[in-house]
Amino acid sequence: MEAEGEAEKKIGIQGLRKRILNHGTSWQTPYPGDEVEVHYSGCIEGRPHFESSRDRGVPFRFKLGQCEVIKGLDEGVVTMKKDERAIFTVPPELAYGEVGSPPLIPPNSVLIFDIELLQWSSIRDLTGDGGVLKKITGEGKGWATPKDDDQVLVKYNARFENGQLIFESDQCLEFYVNDGHACPAPAISKAVKTMRKGEKAELVVKFSYGFNQIDYGSKMSTEILPNSNLTIYLELLSWKSVIDVCGNKEVLKKIVKDGEGLNHPDEGSTVTVIYTGKHEDGAVFEKKGYDGKPFEFICFEVEEQINEGLEKAILTMRKGEQALVIVRSNLLSDEEVIENKALIYEVELIDFTKEKPVWKMESTEKIEACERKKLDGNSLFNNGKFLRASKKYDKALKYIEFDHFFTDQEKSVANSLKLSCHLNNAACKLKLGNHGEASVLCTKVLELDPFNVKALYRRSQSYLRTSDLEKAEADIKKALTIDPNNRDLKVEYKLLKDKQKEHLKYQAGIFTTMLSRMAQV
Repeated sequence: MEAEGEAEKKIGIQGLRKRILNHGTSWQTPYPGDEVEVHYSGCIEGRPHFESSRDRGVPFRFKLGQCEVIKGLDEGVVTMKKDERAIFTVPPELAYGEVGSPPLIPPNSVLIFDIELLQWSSIRDLTGDGGVLKKITGEGKGWATPKDDDQVLVKYNARFENGQLIFESDQCLEFYVNDGHACPAPAISKAVKTMRKGEKAELVVKFSYGFNQIDYGSKMSTEILPNSNLTIYLELLSWKSVIDVCGNKEVLKKIVKDGEGLNHPDEGSTVTVIYTGKHEDGAVFEKKGYDGKPFEFICFEVEEQINEGLEKAILTMRKGEQALVIVRSNLLSDEEVIENKALIYEVELIDFTKEKPVWKMESTEKIEACERKKLDGNSLFNNGKFLRASKKYDKALKYIEFDHFFTDQEKSVANSLKLSCHLNNAACKLKLGNHGEASVLCTKVLELDPFNVKALYRRSQSYLRTSDLEKAEADIKKALTIDPNNRDLKVEYKLLKDKQKEHLKYQAGIFTTMLSRMAQV
């Protein structure tokens, strides 16, 4: 597209000007460090051109931002799109300055360049110290790139600067990105995290990033020369995403086949799955859903129907997804831990149906759902599963969180449920050692019912565990005023007094030590 009449535009603050002759064909522009290929002609303002790649018939290549050309060209070309042609007016400060470039360019010369950006190769410094420079030689597909826990499949070969082969993949190599021993070179681990599926790249690698401290055996075709730089030609064929489900490596999910859409099940969803459970030695210990009818269950119901780690992984899956799930010992039963460090599940999520959303429920449905979740929490608490019980109470409260359209009777029932859920959840928090959260929940109850003995009792317990003895005593005394014959309160009061005595004794010891030290001065 011709645009010879287009006005000049200033670039930066040092006087560089640009007038576009032909607009580019894409939205992308090169970055500093990229290797660009241009046609150009240059002249001193008001004079014939002194140099032209078009006359030679050979494009000119240089790396942006590496001081291979005058600063004005570095700053100008970085603004161009592919196939764009523009006229740049470069002031002396961004050209050869007061010195010039005798005999061709006098001092303080303004230069005019006619530049056409043909293409460029992206070159990235992956380590920030020039240790691994990456140049894309073949574009990949999509936008996603592998992460640290993912398993990648690559082809590669590595050569010295003189072209001598060092090592290569005979066919393909599969390894986990963060597994430093399986990957032949640190540079490859760093590079694959920046690559898209099918991308090809050329890596210029310093010696320290080129070799792992392992025996390559038959992969080595020559001895490693000390301090040698090398070039690695790398292709990312594919990868399998690995998800750390719990954030602590206890449950890892490797996606074998992507699912549909973006939705996934949540607590209370009815799911249908097919899965096989194996020990680390490959022995099958469990199969479900292979008899022509997929296995159906409700996620995180009171009675556990499948392994807890597998259940957590299923909550991250999408319809039709196939995955390999590895469950570590922390989420195995006592019987499973005795003989196994991990269990491996091959699982496919056939379908799922979520619970009816709260905003679609009538008031009576919300109250009934809250009551059901509360009872589920009670059963879990009685079975010693305090964390899951706590989550059930949280879920129960969400159903009655907004009661604007409740009748007076429904509000009364909802308030009773709120009190019960907060109190029971406080008991869970105390069992879990989350004393601060327990006191907050009890305070919520006391805002609704200032004379609730259970709330005062449990808040005093949380204060006592955090050594906030004054607040603990105030709560216990108030509760005893309301219910003077409560045995639990009396026991708690005795514990408080014992702790107060210990605290006084501790303070007396500190005071005595201070006096003795002062006497020695």
